[in-house]
Amino acid sequence: MTDEHVPPSPTDGGESRAPVRLAARDLSVGYGNRLVIEGLDLELPAGAFTVIIGPNACGKSTLLRTMARLLAPRGGAALIDGVDLHAQPTRELARRLSVLPQSPVTPEGVTVADLVARGRQPYQRWFRQWGAEDSVAVERALALTGLADVRDQSVEALSGGQRQRVWIAMTLAQDTDALLLDEPTTYLDLAHQVEVLDLLRRLNRDGGRTVIAVLHDLNQACRYADHLVVMKDGRVVDQGAPDKVMSAECLAEVFGLGGVVVPCPVTGAPMVVPDAPA
Repeated sequence: MTDEHVPPSPTDGGESRAPVRLAARDLSVGYGNRLVIEGLDLELPAGAFTVIIGPNACGKSTLLRTMARLLAPRGGAALIDGVDLHAQPTRELARRLSVLPQSPVTPEGVTVADLVARGRQPYQRWFRQWGAEDSVAVERALALTGLADVRDQSVEALSGGQRQRVWIAMTLAQDTDALLLDEPTTYLDLAHQVEVLDLLRRLNRDGGRTVIAVLHDLNQACRYADHLVVMKDGRVVDQGAPDKVMSAECLAEVFGLGGVVVPCPVTGAPMVVPDAPA
């Protein structure tokens, strides 16, 4: 992926983005008769790159899906700038938050450009049809994700990694102040994982977007996050800067993993070195 010759964002014309504040207040969420999260309180820093980590089935994706309004709370509330986001008009919220869920289903027969263009739906009205601003947003998203050359190909014909980049491009075309991504590096090889995470960090630092992602790779989480949220059994165990949160004690308590945490020789970020198996 490259950001060379990238058209400006429709909101890049000298405007600064308003940092989005997301929070949970006494939040309870579940599936069927089972509560996954109960009474959770959490405030995510505005304008930061936050990564949520934890073992499988700890509630991290459930929390993100609730913050994205893909799940309704059983109790409490998920908030955006202090207001219950589940009470917000759908179109208005879609101009503030864009979401990449786990394993999205690709519509049959759609091209890359068509799918990316669907990110502009929150801006369409009967009196406001497709315009130059929408075209700029789509072209910019295609350029940022390195998909301009395959824009006319069917999404179904692409590799798994390319399809994931198309979905990321669609969220970018939505041009929101906050991005919520559930395992955005799924299906990607290591080089493309790094490119995607570099892109998200650039959007956060240069574009002013609040970015919240669920990741499984602890070293990538520590490398890219400004703020880590560590979850276990539906609760927040710890949160803060990676160098304050990630430790051998955290590995043992949360992940049941022995090992040490040392500074990365390249970035200085915490790096997890697990014990060799017996």
